[in-house]
Amino acid sequence: MLAVQATGFKCGGLMVACTFGHQIMDGYSASMFLTSWAEIAQSKPFSSLPTFRRSLLNPRIPGSFDSSLENLYIPIASFHPIKEPNLGGNGFVSRGYIVKANIINQLQSLASTNECKRTKVECFSALLWKIIAKSGTADKNISKLGILVDGRTRIGRGDEEKTKILASYFGNLWSIPYGSKTVDDLIDKPLSWVANEVHGIGESGMMSEHFLGLLDWAAAHRSAPSLPKIYACGSREGPALVVSSLLRLPLSKVQFGWGRPTCVSAYFPWGGDAGYVLLVQSPSGNGDWVVYMYILKEELELIEREAGHMLRPLTLRYFNEFEQEPLVRSKM
Repeated sequence: MLAVQATGFKCGGLMVACTFGHQIMDGYSASMFLTSWAEIAQSKPFSSLPTFRRSLLNPRIPGSFDSSLENLYIPIASFHPIKEPNLGGNGFVSRGYIVKANIINQLQSLASTNECKRTKVECFSALLWKIIAKSGTADKNISKLGILVDGRTRIGRGDEEKTKILASYFGNLWSIPYGSKTVDDLIDKPLSWVANEVHGIGESGMMSEHFLGLLDWAAAHRSAPSLPKIYACGSREGPALVVSSLLRLPLSKVQFGWGRPTCVSAYFPWGGDAGYVLLVQSPSGNGDWVVYMYILKEELELIEREAGHMLRPLTLRYFNEFEQEPLVRSKM
């Protein structure tokens, strides 16, 4: 579920909440829907028309894909989803936080080196990966991190017309490449080393050949539908986490006539074996992030102990107060 709150009052406002099926659309498509809905509400012309041309994703003939894809996906038949009779009953908990812009900038400085500056998403992901690794045990000493990559700007690379059309593609068009490291390495090595490993994970899924190969691979395995391996069995060898970013989506445009949104948050009980973190830009435009987490309780407790000074609970207090935030500690 994705919720958008717009308010012009100190302690109140209006909220729009929607539930989306991931079989139909991804987060990018959900943003397109909300933006168009807001434009209809104000009798405005559509800023972008959705594209439903599935032929854009036809496999190549003959198909070709790297064998590494066999390790990224597994048949759905072998997946046993986590049941959720009540929130927290399966060990997973859901939390929302605000991370202030100055904290994000300082974290990026800590996780980068003079030779290489990593992105804010890479640095934040590295911090979370480094922390949850501490929940590993002697028999579960491998930790995994997956980065959700949008394929819209990847598949048509080199083809300007196709890239333009895919920018408004409505549906699911993503991949989750992941990497594995020992718990000891993640704990003992500096944050900049972990950030470099995160960069390598994301980079592996950002090449056009990765998505073109994925389309060919899916066509070759059409008789046995599959899903991302880290989603299905990511934590079997140790702590696992998937990070998804909606930071580049124009959520500030989702205006129904009540004023600019002040907050966008999500609830996503995805039922996977790994934890899930979603990063969303604060519609306020001040560089703050809304961070949604759906992860194991012990991992969340670790994160709050290690980085609680960076994460501010998402409450009405955020909208009503502008307190000075503490600086990032340099112990990482």
